[in-house]
Amino acid sequence: MKKFVKVALVSVFVLMLMSLTACRNEGGTVQGITDYVIYVGNTAATSGDFAFVGGPFNAGIEAYFHRVNNQGGVHGRRIELVHHDDGFNPVSGLAFTEALIHDDRVFALVGHFGTPTIGATLDLIKSEGIPAVYFAAGIGALYNQNADTIANGRGLFPVQPIFITEGRILAARVVEEYDAQTIGVIFTSDEAGHDMLRGIRYQLTERLGDGFNLVEHQIAPLQADVTSAVLSMYAADVDVVIVATIQATFIIVANAISTSSLNVPIFTSYVSADPMALVGIAADYNGNDRTFPIYTTAWLDVVTHLSDALDFIAGMEEFGQAELAMSAFAMAGWIAGSTFVQGLRATDANNITWESFIDAMENTMINLPMANVIDFSNGRRTGTEDLALLRANMETLEWETIHSLESLDAIMQRLGR
Repeated sequence: MKKFVKVALVSVFVLMLMSLTACRNEGGTVQGITDYVIYVGNTAATSGDFAFVGGPFNAGIEAYFHRVNNQGGVHGRRIELVHHDDGFNPVSGLAFTEALIHDDRVFALVGHFGTPTIGATLDLIKSEGIPAVYFAAGIGALYNQNADTIANGRGLFPVQPIFITEGRILAARVVEEYDAQTIGVIFTSDEAGHDMLRGIRYQLTERLGDGFNLVEHQIAPLQADVTSAVLSMYAADVDVVIVATIQATFIIVANAISTSSLNVPIFTSYVSADPMALVGIAADYNGNDRTFPIYTTAWLDVVTHLSDALDFIAGMEEFGQAELAMSAFAMAGWIAGSTFVQGLRATDANNITWESFIDAMENTMINLPMANVIDFSNGRRTGTEDLALLRANMETLEWETIHSLESLDAIMQRLGR
């Protein structure tokens, strides 16, 4: 009799687990959702060297959710962000991502942050099947034109430009703006640097034709002394330098160029399209009376999308973070929150599951605040592909728009290629 009871209890337990699994994947109760709250999560660097990015980024996400919650939430539920600080450490990032999925049991990841953590956790996210909306990086591993299954990344929704695409656009820009023939590239030995370099190489060799000389020099992320890289550009007599790296390293390279004999235009990634990057190089640039122009790409256009920008500013003020109203990182967080909410609103209120949310994201044209639209239909996971070109005003420490948001195809048409 006791044996029968034990077997019966085990059978009931197994059936309960099967039922919960079925509900989670096919409709019904899903983790991270109660009658009143939808929990989402991220792990981001809000301390350490990259806190100046992660802090404003998370504030932007929370400010957007604060706005939505004050307006009644989504489907009668408020949205709450569960955050862990990984300090830009991929080991910590992996551990915290596992905790978000299995311990915090969030419904989705929103604003997954930083190249190291993203690279360390993509396989986990795919294997678990949890939706991940907005990645605060542009690594090539996110690029996918046909995400047809969960295992193939159907649940991943990258929004920021992918570095491969950006590298192609940077190559086209230096040719258009300066008719550059000898092009220097200082790139970091990480995925960001290598992916941008990959795009630059492709565009120069496959799309722009012969006659270009590419001078490459690799440095480590946050390498303090980059003198040899700058000297190699000077020795090669390059026409321009593309600094293929994230903001902190770009500041180091730009300062080194400012104190050298190299005097050519500098182009860099959208991750430096923030006034703080100019603050970081102002002393050396202005102190040495330099005149070379500095450019960055950007995927946000607050001039064309002024009403969106004003709405963002108001939202940051409502959240009590008015000092971040000019932060590109906070803007990115605001967009991450908006992207998730648009997908959630398009999901059937009576059937919110991972699968139904993913379907809604694929069947909804997402309007990116302060940017253009993004299309996730038919497994398209390429990030936004429209970039502007900005030039630094080193007197006012502001980025000024040279070209508004436009595609690579538009640039190539002007080049007649």
